[in-house]
Amino acid sequence: MPWPVNEDIVIDKHSVSETIASFVDSTRLLFDLQQVNAIVQSLGQHREAEAIAKCTTDGLIEKFHLAFARIWLMEPGEPMLRLVASSGMYTRTDGFFAKVPVGAFKVGKIAQNRIPFLSNHLPDEAWVRDRDWAIAHRITGFAGYPLAIGDRVVGVLAVFSHHPLSAEFLEVLQGLCTTLALTLDHSHRQQQSALLQGPATIADPLSEQLAQLLPAARLSLVGTERSLSPALSILFLHTAEVLRGVGCASCRLSYTTTEISLEALVIPPPTVLQNLWDWTISTFGEVNFAAALLGGMLQTFSDAQQQRVQMVVRVPYPVCTVGPPVRIYLTLPFLQLSLTRLAYLAGLKVCTVSDPTIPLLTDDLNQAAGSDRVLWFSHDAQAMPKHSLGRLNLSITPDCLRQAVTAAIEGQTWSEATPAATDAPSLSERECEILTLLAQGWRDRDVARELIISESTVKFHLNNVLAKLNARTRYQALYKAMLQGWIR
Repeated sequence: MPWPVNEDIVIDKHSVSETIASFVDSTRLLFDLQQVNAIVQSLGQHREAEAIAKCTTDGLIEKFHLAFARIWLMEPGEPMLRLVASSGMYTRTDGFFAKVPVGAFKVGKIAQNRIPFLSNHLPDEAWVRDRDWAIAHRITGFAGYPLAIGDRVVGVLAVFSHHPLSAEFLEVLQGLCTTLALTLDHSHRQQQSALLQGPATIADPLSEQLAQLLPAARLSLVGTERSLSPALSILFLHTAEVLRGVGCASCRLSYTTTEISLEALVIPPPTVLQNLWDWTISTFGEVNFAAALLGGMLQTFSDAQQQRVQMVVRVPYPVCTVGPPVRIYLTLPFLQLSLTRLAYLAGLKVCTVSDPTIPLLTDDLNQAAGSDRVLWFSHDAQAMPKHSLGRLNLSITPDCLRQAVTAAIEGQTWSEATPAATDAPSLSERECEILTLLAQGWRDRDVARELIISESTVKFHLNNVLAKLNARTRYQALYKAMLQGWIR
C-alpha cells in the first residue's frame, strides 16, 4: 500500500474560510517541499561535510528568504557542536557561537534532547542571549532541528527569520534534515576512509555494500549496476542499516532504465504485531522522507496474518538529470504530488520560479492566464484555455510528458491520442466516502477515525477500489473516480 500522504485538509467540519486556509496551507507545504527537494538535489555536487553544510544554508536563504541559517556539527569524541556553515546576515563561522557545548543555549539543548523547536516570538524567549539584538534586527522567527540518525545526533540546523514561520515548516525541515544528516554522515565516513586507504579508493558497487551491511539476508541483484549520485547511495545504504536493525530475511536490488528499487522482506518481532502499522511508520519514517525528497516513494505490504512485512523503495534514475524545465501547479494535493513524481520519472527539472517562459502544467485558469506556455491538465471534458499548447491527464506516461514539455518550450502544440472510454464498474457508497476524504488530503488513520472503522478496513476498501478501477496506485484511482463524477 502506498505510504499515506501527510496532509490534513478537513472540509466537512470547518467553515468555508477555514477550508480555504487549510487548502492553502497544504499547497504551501507541497511548494516548500519542492524547494527543499531543489536543495537536496544540489548536495550531490559536494563531497566534504563543510561544503555540504554551506550548500544547505545557502539554499535555505535563497529558497525561503530567511535572515540567516546555520549548521553545527558534533565534534568527534566530545559533547561539543562546531559551527561549520553560516549564510545570510552572518557568514563567518568564528565568534561567540563557533563552538556550543551540548546542553548549552538553545542549539545545544536541541542536540541534547533531540526535540525540534519553533518560535515566532524570538525576542520574548527567556533563552535568547541578546534580546535587544533580536528587536533591532527584526528577528522574530526561529526554528531549530536536530540532525540525527536514529538515536545518534550528528549536528543541529537553525534558521532565523524576519517573518513568522508556519508550524508546517518543521515538517519541511524534517525532510531536509533527514537527508542532510545521512549525507553529512556518509561524507564523514568517506573522508575517514580516504585518510586510512588513500584518496584513490573507489567505492564498491552498491550491491556489495548492501551485502556487507546485511550478511544474514539473501540478497539478489536484477539488472546492470550503474554509478549512483551520492544522494541515491546514501538513501539505499541507510535503508540497509534500518533493515539490519529489524532483521531482514531477504532483499532484492533492481536496476531498470527509469528507476532503482530495493525490495525487502522483514519479519517483525512478535511484540509489535498488534500495532504493526504504527511500527512500520516508526521504523521506515526516515527512509520515506528521504525517498520522497528524491522524487521516489516507499511502499509497505503485509501478509494476511500480518506476520511479515514487505518494503519497497523506488527512486527515479538518474535522480540528478537536468532535463527540460517545467512548472507544476495543480489544485488538488494528490495530483500535485503525483505529477511531480511523474516529472522526475520523465527526467524533467521541476521549477518553482515564476517564469512565464517555462512551461506550466496546471488545472487553474488564473495560473494559466499568466503563462505563455500552458499544458492544461484536464479533469473531464471541459474546454481548455485557448492559448494552451496541449491537454494532459493522469494516464500520461513519463515519455509523453517529456515530449509535451519539450514541445511547449519550443512553442509548439502537443497532442496524444485519447483511448476510448470503457464502462467502469460502480463503487459502493463507502468506497466513495473513503476516496472523497483521501482526495481532500486525509490520512488513512484520520479516515478510519472519521468513518468509525479500522485502518485495516480502510485499506480493504482501497484494495477493492484499485481492483475495480484497474488502477496501480491511489492517485490513478482517485483520478478515475473523479472523471466518473464519484468524487468532486
